[in-house]
Amino acid sequence: MKIKITKTWSLTALAFTAGVCGCSNKNEEVKNSKPNILLILADDLGYSDLGCYGGEVQTPNLDKLAANGVRFSRFYNAGRSCPSRASLLTGLYPHQAGIGRMTFDDHLPGYRGTMTHNGVTIAEVLKKNGYQTGMIGKWHVAETPLRPDQREWLAHHVQYDEFASKENYPTHRGFNDFYGTIYGVVDYFDPFSLVNGEAPVNVVPNDYYSTIALSDSAVSYINRYSQSENPFFIYLAYHSPHWPLHALEEDIKKYEEVYRVGWEAIRQARYERMKKLSIFNDQSDFLSDRQSPKEWETNPDHEWDAHAMAVHAAMIDRMDQGIGQVLKALEKSGKLENTLILFMSDNGCSPEICQNYPPGENDRPDMMRDGTPIIYPKQKEVLPGQETTYASIGPEWANVANTPFRFWKAKMYEGGICTPMIAHWPAGIKVKKGTITNEACHIIDVMATSIELSGAEYPKKYAGNDIIPLEGKSIIPILEKGKRNGHKIIGFEHFNEKALMSDDGWKIIQPGKKAQWELYNLNEDRSELKNLADKYPDKVAQMVKEYQIWAEKTMVLPAPN
Repeated sequence: MKIKITKTWSLTALAFTAGVCGCSNKNEEVKNSKPNILLILADDLGYSDLGCYGGEVQTPNLDKLAANGVRFSRFYNAGRSCPSRASLLTGLYPHQAGIGRMTFDDHLPGYRGTMTHNGVTIAEVLKKNGYQTGMIGKWHVAETPLRPDQREWLAHHVQYDEFASKENYPTHRGFNDFYGTIYGVVDYFDPFSLVNGEAPVNVVPNDYYSTIALSDSAVSYINRYSQSENPFFIYLAYHSPHWPLHALEEDIKKYEEVYRVGWEAIRQARYERMKKLSIFNDQSDFLSDRQSPKEWETNPDHEWDAHAMAVHAAMIDRMDQGIGQVLKALEKSGKLENTLILFMSDNGCSPEICQNYPPGENDRPDMMRDGTPIIYPKQKEVLPGQETTYASIGPEWANVANTPFRFWKAKMYEGGICTPMIAHWPAGIKVKKGTITNEACHIIDVMATSIELSGAEYPKKYAGNDIIPLEGKSIIPILEKGKRNGHKIIGFEHFNEKALMSDDGWKIIQPGKKAQWELYNLNEDRSELKNLADKYPDKVAQMVKEYQIWAEKTMVLPAPN
């Protein structure tokens, strides 16, 4: 059955509830001491893409949050979308949460492709403690089966009631309300796997754009939840700026000339701004060498490449505009003061050249719903930005986005696993506004933070299932005192890319199954420029043993071939 969706539905995400009424006065006193929690997640955002981390993209709303909150210079994730999201929601390492790789079942405990029921989500824990819970955006933590007619399904030519098993939808994992997509990659103008609650949204308006719809939906949730005295937890997971490069023309125009100067000039300018901002205030020289030998001056595709990065910037810009709307809604409702806002990214910027992927497979459509072919411009024959193209920025611009680090998404170097994180909470942050902390934190810490704020207890059993002990630690001490008793070690593994960090600043990396372990001192070498493995072999051996213990504990082993 087709569902007719009006513009009002798409932009407010009715979420099966009555309409939104007026908002309370912005000076309303906080009626409940428990803070609200708003978790905002970007997708494939680079370390230096935001203005407050050195970027040239216009992000005034996120910059304002940073200026009045805390920025984290060492906030880590799991290196890729679905593993990071599973860790974020459960407070467990991705393998413990069931998604060590992607949303396909490898029939091993840590690689089931679906978020485990032996973990609980933040929403499940907070809901039991009186919180209203809502999610907007990209889910991507449920096994997504492929169908024989996948090509037609992706193009909306056939419809099915489920995009994954509904028992693994957000509404079955603690969220009262959900408006967003079940799959990972979407057409921003006509997204596949769009759901309202549990019902497929099969038709969207002609002027639909994902980032706007998600922002408007978040505003709707805030307005509705603010009418209750109960606190709320909202998880707003934008698709932006993940490929395909889809943006509104008015946003692209703002950046049409910016990137014509090329990769090296933009990267150097970001680095200089990072130094002025004191992002790494204890290190004066931290820019890594460029990853690509290609020179801008001899690049035959510089017009296409400059435009592609302009679209990337436009996507981030529009996300920031939407966040501005969300902040206004919080302020108008009187909830901004006592709402902890956490903004982060699921991994570093992606080097993928998606136009080389086979279209019509997995989550990549090869035609629009009217049958118009979607062009994957392998020869860069068509400019990106429009719905009729699927393209990405590629490794050179990804290296710029992840300034000052080497590498990118899916790698366990800093460029893949270290991304921006901003905390804003006027009623609760005690350290100086605009503080930049070098305390090492991980995405698993969000659950522990939410538990501390809500006064909830992490369960040993939930819905009849034994629950894996929590791995994360609360970041509240950092917001209040500037320091905490953090993790002794933090581990990483994704497709045989391995790493382990210790609380004394050392990090080992094995970049591939048969590669040698590398050793870096992050206290002196944030960009991993000096491999010290040969100089300190005993340190490597010690940390490799610690990695093995961690891997066995967290279900990294046994691993798929």
